[in-house]
Amino acid sequence: AAPRALLCGFLAAVAAAAEGGRALPQLSDDIPFRVNWPGTEFSLPTTGVLYKEDNYVIMTTVDKEKYKCILPLIASGNEEEEKDYKGPTPGELLEPLFKQSSCSYRIESYWTYEVCHGKHIRQYHEEKETGQKINIQEYYLGSMMIKNPLSEPDQEEKENPKESAKEIPTKNIEGQMTPYYPVEMGNGTPCSLRQNLPRSSTVMYICHPEAKHEILSVAEVTTCEYEVVILTPLLCNHPKYRFRASPVNDIFCQSLPGSPLKPHSLEQLEKQQEMMKMPFRRVKEEEMHSTKEEKFSSIHKPVAVGSHQLLTVGTTHISKLTDDQLIKEFLSGSYCFHGGVGWWKYEFCYGKYVHQYHEDKESGKTSVVVGTWSKEEHIEWSRKNAARTYYLKEDGTQTVRMVSHFYGNGDVCDLTDKPRQVTVKLKCKESDSPHAVTVYMLEPHSCQYILGVESPVICKILDTADEYGLLSVPS
Repeated sequence: AAPRALLCGFLAAVAAAAEGGRALPQLSDDIPFRVNWPGTEFSLPTTGVLYKEDNYVIMTTVDKEKYKCILPLIASGNEEEEKDYKGPTPGELLEPLFKQSSCSYRIESYWTYEVCHGKHIRQYHEEKETGQKINIQEYYLGSMMIKNPLSEPDQEEKENPKESAKEIPTKNIEGQMTPYYPVEMGNGTPCSLRQNLPRSSTVMYICHPEAKHEILSVAEVTTCEYEVVILTPLLCNHPKYRFRASPVNDIFCQSLPGSPLKPHSLEQLEKQQEMMKMPFRRVKEEEMHSTKEEKFSSIHKPVAVGSHQLLTVGTTHISKLTDDQLIKEFLSGSYCFHGGVGWWKYEFCYGKYVHQYHEDKESGKTSVVVGTWSKEEHIEWSRKNAARTYYLKEDGTQTVRMVSHFYGNGDVCDLTDKPRQVTVKLKCKESDSPHAVTVYMLEPHSCQYILGVESPVICKILDTADEYGLLSVPS
């Protein structure tokens, strides 16, 4: 928080110090700035954000250190491209998704959320009692009440050019203000907490070039009113909705005679931050990088979207190996499952570890060890917890429904001062794609996790589970 506070204060001072009424960009979180201290021997960049030698302010620190700070002329680009755009409206871009009658799913600890685009939003929970039919508890969070959900706003935009100039709504998605296209859905299940008024939702479609129409989040913003965020590549052809990292606007501060290259207090702050970092994490990352990175980038690809395919958050095609090869590699720990949508992704290597990680182009890969495998610890855990659960088939035979494995001794948690730990629940899940896997993480208690792993591959090995829930290659 300290560098951010320092930069905010610095930018406020820059704005206050601007002479002659020079127009500076409005300061907001979606236009990032970065202060550089290049020294006197420095040439301004000739590409990207524009700079002029005479566009500067003189800054003085509390320690009387003086700097000439050259400001960027343009805070964010693409304005011309957006102004000249005459392509399809956002509604027209999304129309194929609605015509396909496709649905997206998000699995949470109790509820499953179903968004059938242009039709309805449903939350439901399935329970199968022993030897009985499945009981479904469900609520509709909204449904479409007009024939073509995308026609009306877009028609206005085409008929009235002023409409197209109106401000596009944005939402803070993982720290970046992101434009979205809203679709309202009403007429849901009556809400007893609001005098039986129907539930309603706003579905926010946002551009993400690598997404497959996943549900990023479902939030109840007020009682029985919901916001659902959908990641889709379809909007990315419209420049006003396009996914792009906000350009970082550099401010170059050159020290004037008698002042150090960088303010003394800033040097001290950076040294303190370096000392607070955990060096052991960096060492582990370097060890992992060469062995895991290449395998992940070359094998794990998103699921292809079909016109009738049911999509699930965090689902990937896991391999083109044969079933037998895949099962052997998975059980040996040499083939790992990956999943997750959003900031954190997850890597699960059977009988080895569970990692949580984030990859960033600038800062590289950040990884947290959620849990590591110890057969002895798991067996001890399984004596007090159910390592496998069953259900009865209609023909009266019993089969394993799920196995649970304990992975402890993760990285120490700041909140509890204890190692992280995770229970991995391996479930059978039938799918049109035999080599698909869904991986999702829950955190019912601080730094104590549940990792759900569901795949048709797991269906083939669940019945090999021994009393401790340990799996083996089918004979």
